[in-house]
Amino acid sequence: MKVKRLLLGILDILWRGLVVLLLVCLIAVCATGVSPVYRFAEPKPFSGPDLFNPYSSFDSLSAPLWKRANFHTHTRVEGLFNECDHSPQATLDSLRSFGYDIVTFSNHNALTVHPSDSSLQVNVYEHGYNLLKYHKLVFGCSKVLHWDHLLPVFAFQRQAMLDWLATDADILQINHPLRTGLSTRRTMERLSGYRLMELDSGRSTEQEYWDWALSAGHYSFGVANDDLHYPDRSSRIAVRCNFLQTPSARYEDLRTTLTGGCFYSMRVPDYGHGDWAAKHRGNADLPYITSIGVRPVQSGEQIYISLSRQADSIVVTGQGHRRLKTGRSCSVLEYEMQPEDSYARFTAWFPDGEVIWSNPFARYDASVSASPYRIEDHPISIFLTFLYNFFMITLIVIASILIVRICQRRNIRK
Repeated sequence: MKVKRLLLGILDILWRGLVVLLLVCLIAVCATGVSPVYRFAEPKPFSGPDLFNPYSSFDSLSAPLWKRANFHTHTRVEGLFNECDHSPQATLDSLRSFGYDIVTFSNHNALTVHPSDSSLQVNVYEHGYNLLKYHKLVFGCSKVLHWDHLLPVFAFQRQAMLDWLATDADILQINHPLRTGLSTRRTMERLSGYRLMELDSGRSTEQEYWDWALSAGHYSFGVANDDLHYPDRSSRIAVRCNFLQTPSARYEDLRTTLTGGCFYSMRVPDYGHGDWAAKHRGNADLPYITSIGVRPVQSGEQIYISLSRQADSIVVTGQGHRRLKTGRSCSVLEYEMQPEDSYARFTAWFPDGEVIWSNPFARYDASVSASPYRIEDHPISIFLTFLYNFFMITLIVIASILIVRICQRRNIRK
């Protein structure tokens, strides 16, 4: 009888402990879930009499201007929470051995000092503690914003975080949306205020989520980064990169290029699959873009691309992720923009597994703005904001009362 009572007591403690834990989690989610509720505009494709050319300053003859970059890099940091065991200098040396000229250190919620050259310092960090891995790179900030929604389920929460981060940032980048929970088409059609979209090269090279945003009129440039945590693993390092036309790796030059668009992104295969010598040889001989841009034709404008070697295919992708044109076994492709084409971008797939993505050419009005990028208007709904946050506060109060009652009942039984 005593054993039975003891077991029942243990089960009672475990049950109550589990309930209290779940209630504490609910309080944490609700307390960090407060947010303005926006009224998002309906998707509006790019339009206008002009065609934006991100490569208007493209110069293939000036090799020193072209630099290989990785912007999403993790290293060892001070404190208990480390996602990488390698120091900034060791990580920098590893990437430089593969031909990277530009490396920015984007540790989670921490600004990292450049290990060897203060003139190359870039204030950037990866923002986000949340359970859905909704992460952003924040460039040009003066400090880290430590606030985050623990469970950013709604698009208005994600937009609110972009708006808050933008108050102390030059450039915002949405990280790995394909690996972010609830990055639905509807969500991507609503979010705005970022300049860069991180492209995926693992599970997919199609970048459909990028096209969801572009098709809704949210202009951004594409970047491909290693998201490096393990520089000692050949499958994790030097598998994504960006090639920028920039006179230097200093932040002021990087900022100009990253907001101007004269760069392209690339997936790089893991040459040798563990054979480091083969990996270094492969990285020293990557295909590249030799020319890209816009030129007038008799009936309008034509976009074009030429590559240093033959690709298996080159595809022009446009509104709604639709394939506008495909070239097979070629190194050159041209496409005449049609009146219904709001934007177009190139993707080139190579025989050995390399992939090159261009930035999008898009319609806009040059007399109104310098590019198709625009600050979206998403007014706050006062009524829905009050209702939503009142509901969050109510849940917090109810959960707190339940915790107190559970603890009091336990004390009474004692």
